[in-house]
Formats: sequence, C-alpha cells, structure tokens
Amino acid sequence: MQINPWRNWPIGVVLAGLLVLIGTACQATVSAQPSATVVPSATSSPAAPAPPTPASSPVAAPEGGFSLSIRQVAQRVRPAVVQITNEQVQFDRFNQPFTVPAGVGSGVIYDTQGHILTNNHVVAGAQQLVVSLPDGRAFPGTLIGQDPRTDLAVLQVRGDNLPVAELGDSGKLEVGDWVVAIGNALALPGGPTVTAGVVSALGRTVQEPGGSSGEQGPFLFDVIQTDAPINPGNSGGPLVNLQGQVVGINTLVAGQAEPGVQAQGIGFAIATATARPIADQLVAGGQVVHPFLGIQYAPLSPSIAAQLGIQARQGVVVAQVVRGSPAASAGLQPRDVITAIDGAPLESDSALAEALNAHKPGDTVTLTVLRGRQTLRLSVTLGELPS
Repeated sequence: MQINPWRNWPIGVVLAGLLVLIGTACQATVSAQPSATVVPSATSSPAAPAPPTPASSPVAAPEGGFSLSIRQVAQRVRPAVVQITNEQVQFDRFNQPFTVPAGVGSGVIYDTQGHILTNNHVVAGAQQLVVSLPDGRAFPGTLIGQDPRTDLAVLQVRGDNLPVAELGDSGKLEVGDWVVAIGNALALPGGPTVTAGVVSALGRTVQEPGGSSGEQGPFLFDVIQTDAPINPGNSGGPLVNLQGQVVGINTLVAGQAEPGVQAQGIGFAIATATARPIADQLVAGGQVVHPFLGIQYAPLSPSIAAQLGIQARQGVVVAQVVRGSPAASAGLQPRDVITAIDGAPLESDSALAEALNAHKPGDTVTLTVLRGRQTLRLSVTLGELPS
C-alpha cells in the first residue's frame, strides 16, 4: 500500500506519481444513552423508552468520565486550529522579489505562549509563514524548530487572548473510539472543516515518501489510523477525542492499494505520545536528537538474496555506507545483509528503523550481518543524526 502525505499546494502531493483526493467530508453527532432494565408491574403498562440524549448534552463515557458531542468538540477546539500559509520568495523579470504561497496546511495552538504544533512538511522550505486564526486574525509565524525525521514542527505567534487546545493522552485511545479531525481542508474560506470517524487501528508504522533525489522517506511509528475524512490542507491539524483533547496530528492518507484500486477511509495521525516530547525538545532547543547509524538500505527480496547467494529471506541490504559514520567505523560494507539487531530478527521493512528509534546517541547495538557465506556480529556505537 502506498502512503501519500497531504503536501498542500497545489492540492496534495503525489506519491510515485499518484495524486489522491479523498471524497466528501462529513460531520456527525454522536450521543449515547445509559441502558437500564425496567420491570413493569402487573397492573401497569410497560414504561415508555427514555427520550434520546440531545446532541448538545454530555454523555457518559465507558470509563466513567464524560464525552462531548461532535458539536461541542468543534466549538471547543476549532478556534485554536490555524491555517498556515507557506510563502516563498520569487523574482520577477525585473529581478524584484515577490512572495507566492507554496503550500497551505493546518496547525493547532497548544499553549498560552502561542506555540503551534504542525507537520514539518507544511513548513518545509518556507521563507515566510503566515498563521491565520478562525476569528479573522493573522500573524507572522516564527519557526521554533522542525524535525523531518518525525515530520513535526513547532511555530509560535504573538498575540492577545489566543485560543488554546488541550493536548490529551493518546495512550488511552481504543480501537472504535470516536475522533474528530479539524483542519483547513482544500484551504476553503470560512475557517477549518470538521469531520468525524473512529479510531480504526493503533500502533501502525508507515513510511513517508522520499524526496525527488531518491532518498528514503522516514518511518513514522505508533501512528493512529482513522477513517475520519482527511483532505489536502488537513496536514498538521488535530485529531481530537470526545473529551475535546488533541490526541494526534493528521499527517498521511493511503493511496492505491494496488494499481487501479484506490484505498478508502484510511488516514494516519501522529499520536500525541510521540508529538508531545518532540514538541518539548523543539521548544527547549530548536532541534531533536536522533540516533544515527549511517547507511542507506533496501529490504531483502528473494531476487536480491539469489544474486547475493544467501539463504536468508528477511533483513535489509546495505546499499551505501556514509563515510565517517558509525556504520563505517564498525566495518559495515555495501552488499552486507543485516538480519538482526541485538538478536531480534528484522521481520519487516521498518524493523531496523524502529529498533534504532528506541535508542539514543551513544548506545551500542549488535548487528547480525551476512557477508557472502560469513555470519558476522558487529558492534556499533550510534552517533547523532546530522541536522
């Protein structure tokens, strides 16, 4: 399955030449009633059923708290959802500079200092950032920091009485929970669009497409899958639970499942369990520290295994080793096949990246490597990913 990020000017971004536009956005109101057993007496008629709970009333949540209606969630969070216009400078025929919008996305104000959480791909390459609020105000946005590895970024605006949305605990989500996506779909005038759906799955791993030069896109881990409609312009906007708390940052949608077969109702949001610590690091120091191995690699396929004359069927093939990197210092070479890290087999395309993501610079890991007919175990002390 291909995954397309909504890079939003013009409408969407193409993954492997494919532009995906998910269909009609929808709104929904969810209400629930407590169930009760009524035992009629012998002399009375059965009790009439209780009237439905109004859409505007809070309803009891299974864990004993309270849920809001979709309307109430929108009223609480929508004012803090901003439109981010990525502007870049160009020059006319007389060599005079002028700005053009290179992309439009979304973000959410999450504290009283005016910090805004969004996707890195919304702000990448910007020379100016304009942040527009639903109340009609617009501010220049200051880029505090960005992290391409997790596709997250933090901006800041300065203003009075800024609306703020609460960051919630994505770890409390369960499959089937209702969620609301809010964002500037298609950059439509009149403020953010509200759509609703459910949590379709948790703990997904997806890979973003690489750049035009052919480099690999980063893997995103522990993302939330939802069927809430997401469109170009939603990137960076919040996924919200029925307590009115932001539990994810909408980032990706699925493309074609196979040639000619379009995936339906599959979108992905970066969980706040991932986004919150990244945002904290960006605010504190403007950057995020990630471990660095220093290789480019491809998944091992049966045809590659046959070419290399090996029996392994799982792992990754080293295509290139970065000069001076930890991998180079440990003796890794092109055509090496890494089959395990710290004894754990690499059973998926993302297994190596996921294992490295659990470490920090300075940690030492042991790689099991096939080199021709040899099986090697190489110790690698991870470095710090260059900015």
